[in-house]
Amino acid sequence: MDVLYFAWVRERIGLPREQIETTAATVMDLVEELRAREERYALAFSDLSSLRVAVDQELVDFDAPLAGVREVAFFPPMTGG
Repeated sequence: MDVLYFAWVRERIGLPREQIETTAATVMDLVEELRAREERYALAFSDLSSLRVAVDQELVDFDAPLAGVREVAFFPPMTGG
C-alpha cells in the first residue's frame, strides 16, 4: 500500500510517501510497525493525538481496518483560515 506523510510528519520521517508491504490489520497496527522501524518514525508517531489519518482519502480512526486499502495518509489536524 502507499503510505503518505504530510506537513511535519513528512519532515520528521524525511519522505513524502513510500510503498509498504504490511500484515497490519488496522491503522494502529501499521503505526506500531512504523514506530518499530527507526527512531524517526517513532518520533513522528509519538503523539497520536496530534495526528489524523485517512484511508483511501476518507478520514478514519486509528482502529480502522486495512483490508483492501490502497492508501493511508498521516497528517496533522487542519485548521480553517
